[in-house]
Amino acid sequence: MLRGNYAAKIDDKGRLKIPNAFRAVIEKTHGSELFVTSLTGESVRVYPMPVWLALEERLSRAPSAHPSRGRFLDRVNYFGQTAEVDTQGRVVIPQRLRESAGMAGEVDVLGAVDRLEVWNHDRLVAKMLGDPYTDDDAKALAEFGI
Repeated sequence: MLRGNYAAKIDDKGRLKIPNAFRAVIEKTHGSELFVTSLTGESVRVYPMPVWLALEERLSRAPSAHPSRGRFLDRVNYFGQTAEVDTQGRVVIPQRLRESAGMAGEVDVLGAVDRLEVWNHDRLVAKMLGDPYTDDDAKALAEFGI
């Protein structure tokens, strides 16, 4: 389970130093191969490869002509690349995605249950302020027992 938030850095070569707490969980549970992508280009999603492969398996059951499937694949493939955690715990963020998501210097790495979300700090704060958690959100989640 990937949870919490850690500050991290993107170095001059576009490598994210994965926070040690997240790295330990990912490598112990899933290994070092990852899929790094985005749906919107605003943030980075880092999937352990087994999690990504399970998602692709579910996606393969959707009709190939379904427009939502096509839009999803267009975006994750446009922004995405396979990657490997190096011996120092770093992973390269694809250049196109670094530029689109403002990935340079200090970033926030958030656990999202089975993947990591990486955000430019200022963008994340603006997103949370502009899209607050509401009573309607609480009611919707209550339907799932949360």
